[in-house]
Amino acid sequence: MLTRIITGIIGIAIATVIIQMGGYVFQCFAIFLGVGAWMEYCRAFQKIGNYLPDFVGSLLISFILAGARISPEAVLGFAVFAVLGMLLLSVLRHAYTNGLEACLSVAGIMYFGLSFAHMVMLRLMGEDTIIATSLGDFQLGCALIWVALIGTWASDTFAYFTGCAIGKHKLCPEISPKKTIEGFAGGLIGTTASVAGVGAFFGFDVVQMAVLGFFICIIATLGDLVESVMKRYTGIKDSGTLIPGHGGIWDRFDSVLYTIPLVYYFAKFVIL
Repeated sequence: MLTRIITGIIGIAIATVIIQMGGYVFQCFAIFLGVGAWMEYCRAFQKIGNYLPDFVGSLLISFILAGARISPEAVLGFAVFAVLGMLLLSVLRHAYTNGLEACLSVAGIMYFGLSFAHMVMLRLMGEDTIIATSLGDFQLGCALIWVALIGTWASDTFAYFTGCAIGKHKLCPEISPKKTIEGFAGGLIGTTASVAGVGAFFGFDVVQMAVLGFFICIIATLGDLVESVMKRYTGIKDSGTLIPGHGGIWDRFDSVLYTIPLVYYFAKFVIL
């Protein structure tokens, strides 16, 4: 637990600097996360005999995230190229990549590439809109990134401690035996309140933020369960060891992969 706490503090400090800087630094960090999570995904499926084209996938994910700084249309264009190109590999490299591996590759590239691309697009949102707070000025996109991340972390934290304290009824024992209904309820309440509080700090509508927080908890829980299904299928406990006490990048960002797109579209169609 001590290792987990120390690593978490260091991680938050690094994340704070990168998020506040934004720009190409943030985009390069997103590419690092996307490629890193993809490599862990490849290693997981390698455990059960599926050898995915990790280098080609890394390039395609990097292209998708590079497109995020250009426009949503560029992201879509690179994503289409990635899907068609990866499936084409099952023809061009049929001796090394079969149809199943091509489909698993497409799924992984879209999973990590599109989600982290939305992280970049969210950070770029409203760059000319400055929010003044007691801690200084924040660009709109920077504030929204913090809403998404704090909401996701709150969901995990409140669910964990509530579950440890009073959890008795299993939420989804076949996939994640440690999750409880009581923990999920605690996460729901805690996340709703946390996001409403963060939203108030940034001057957003508190009711809208409370609604967003409610759905962040639900989506974060589902995102965590998605990775749990994959890990059970491939027979691994953790996706990696890069982050001491937390596992790999995929372990740490499994919920974020789902909550970031949620916050992006909520901001695009509700807040703005």
